[in-house]
Amino acid sequence: MKIIVDAFGGDHAPLEILKGSAMAVEELGVDILLTGDEQVIRKVAAENGISLARMEIAPASQVMDMNAEPTEILKSYRDSSMAVGLKLLSEGAGDAFVSAGSTGAFVVGASLIVKRIKGIKRAALAPVIPTVEGRYMLIDCGANAECRPEMLVQFGVMGSAYMNKIMGVKTPRVALINNGVEEHKGAPLQQQAYQLLKESPLAFVGNIEPRQLPLGGCDVAVCDGFTGNVVLKLTEGLSKALIGQIKEILMQNTMTKLAALTLKGGLTSFKKKMDYKEYGGAALLGISKPTIKAHGSSDAKAFKNAIRQAIQFTSQDVIGSIEGYLAEMKAKEQGAGEE
Repeated sequence: MKIIVDAFGGDHAPLEILKGSAMAVEELGVDILLTGDEQVIRKVAAENGISLARMEIAPASQVMDMNAEPTEILKSYRDSSMAVGLKLLSEGAGDAFVSAGSTGAFVVGASLIVKRIKGIKRAALAPVIPTVEGRYMLIDCGANAECRPEMLVQFGVMGSAYMNKIMGVKTPRVALINNGVEEHKGAPLQQQAYQLLKESPLAFVGNIEPRQLPLGGCDVAVCDGFTGNVVLKLTEGLSKALIGQIKEILMQNTMTKLAALTLKGGLTSFKKKMDYKEYGGAALLGISKPTIKAHGSSDAKAFKNAIRQAIQFTSQDVIGSIEGYLAEMKAKEQGAGEE
């Protein structure tokens, strides 16, 4: 399997990306196709003792500006490492694409260069977030600030396929993020989406309040991208604050430090569970080929795990499952229309 990697996307490019790619080659047995300035890639690799074994380089003369309008990936930044990587994916030069670059440009580029799955109205960013029971997928978390009700149903379809294939959830529970659990709650978007989800073949469990998400009330939490982005950033901030507070309490004096030693195993497991680096990145679901958006601040470990995620995404044929769900829903709609 060959994964295309944007070597110049993210806060720590290209060093951490090269280190993560080398780790992926060694630990996961994957081939890598890097996109970016070849001279810089080879120079950084040589200076830091990073092996480029099983890595090819596809030249790209530009780096996508994080502050540029997302649509500029199709105009002023057509030769950026991100645009080149997406084009190579669309041409079949690799099996999946991973980038830690501009989220907006990533979504626009993937949608217009690689193209969406037939029948999918919008692609959606879908990170997997830990809970006390396990984990859930938040979809959408920022690709679509405004949505129509039918789009939220498709988000549920895509999230269910991913959680089933990648996370092994037999029948993923789908919930709609809302400001109350009652059926009539929310704005027109949520009210209409509720009815459509209830009529869909998904395992819809109703509305879910954000406070229930960390407790494991569902496997797929559906919402518009604005709401999802707020939920995601609040979750990240609270996790960071909580871990910091626990550390501060345990480092107060000799007694608390001794207590920390007895809790070391549990605390390490907790920190690992809450660490985004363990999950790699967010799948951009709805694109016709596997695309993974790594966190902008990804280090080598996080990037290696983003590549692992891309491998799983490809090998488990999540896209085929999404297409299967869509076909099932279409058949159900046609059957209802004939009655």
